[in-house]
Amino acid sequence: MNTDKRVQKLREVMDARGIDVSVICNFENQYYFSGLKAITYSRPIVLLVDKQETSLIIPSLEEEHAKAKTRVDHLHVYHEVKSKAGQGESYTEHFDALLSRYPKGTVIGAEFASFPVRLEQIARKHGADLVSIDKEIVDMRAVKDEQEMGMIAESGRLVSLALKHSLEHAAAGMSEMEMDQFGTRALFMEVAEKHPDATLDYFVMSPSGIERTNMPHVFSNTRQLKQQDIIIHSRQVGLNGYRAECERTFFIGGATEKQKEVFKVAQEAQAAALDFIKVGVTAKEVNEVARKVIEKAGLETFVNHRTGHGIGIGLHEEPSLRYDNDLVLKPGMAFCVEPGIYIPEVGGFRHSDTVILRENGTELITEYPRGLDALVFGGVKQEV
Repeated sequence: MNTDKRVQKLREVMDARGIDVSVICNFENQYYFSGLKAITYSRPIVLLVDKQETSLIIPSLEEEHAKAKTRVDHLHVYHEVKSKAGQGESYTEHFDALLSRYPKGTVIGAEFASFPVRLEQIARKHGADLVSIDKEIVDMRAVKDEQEMGMIAESGRLVSLALKHSLEHAAAGMSEMEMDQFGTRALFMEVAEKHPDATLDYFVMSPSGIERTNMPHVFSNTRQLKQQDIIIHSRQVGLNGYRAECERTFFIGGATEKQKEVFKVAQEAQAAALDFIKVGVTAKEVNEVARKVIEKAGLETFVNHRTGHGIGIGLHEEPSLRYDNDLVLKPGMAFCVEPGIYIPEVGGFRHSDTVILRENGTELITEYPRGLDALVFGGVKQEV
């Protein structure tokens, strides 16, 4: 992934705002600007971008990874083994040394949402001024280039494939996790064949039953699916870091009359939003279109989240499709559209699909039938 244009755009922001050096600590943003997609546990990584050079402070176990995957000008490695004692034992040592090269009054652009207090203390010690660049980075990431849109679109195909395999193997007697593995296995095989040497992020959750489907975000567990169960099968797939999402509410054996009524409302709310979302409308208008369908059915008190969210490197990212967002949608933005209705003693109802906004129209990149007739599965788990 060529990140040079992104770094140049960040430098243009820095020039416009009088920023001397930007310090990037958020791991998603580090990937966006450097190409390093690290597995992070407890060892901080810091990316610095000034007007001429880029520098990456990394732990020693990421050194070879960074050399292979990044285009930064300088690597500053910190160590945690005795044989390297005295060669830099913490990321703060390197940060302190790098800032000492800049004069007092240097303006640092920082992500206030993730900038460590320890680094702020070092910056203050050197007489630097801190300004937020959170909004500028959010705005940059919100509008994808052609390469990014291509990866998101392929992730849409892959996530649809995985969802199809899980749903069409679902049966009473198997656990949520067993159902998940059918789609995950199909996903792994497809990616291995079509995208050798790619990285793959994936996430899946399948809350089943009335109680669990009323919890929008819970991990799949070992609960066994039962006849007449309602299930929300939710998946994300990220090819080389860029994600798409697809979700379907479905039933084992059949739905009650009340569940059929609510399912229809949730489906129509999503359909209205998918039909409406396009370049030039505002985020809150998309939310309002879905909300009106739900309000007309008298179910507005059972809505507890926004209509959708941006997607890309992050599982959820800006812009949000919510009631107070006046943002005008632009070409290159990608969204998950997923209005939900959650009713105690009835169940939770939510479909999600991913769209990319283009100059000539809205591209729906996930696909699986949304109607109830296609989302009732029968059968009992086959023992092998």
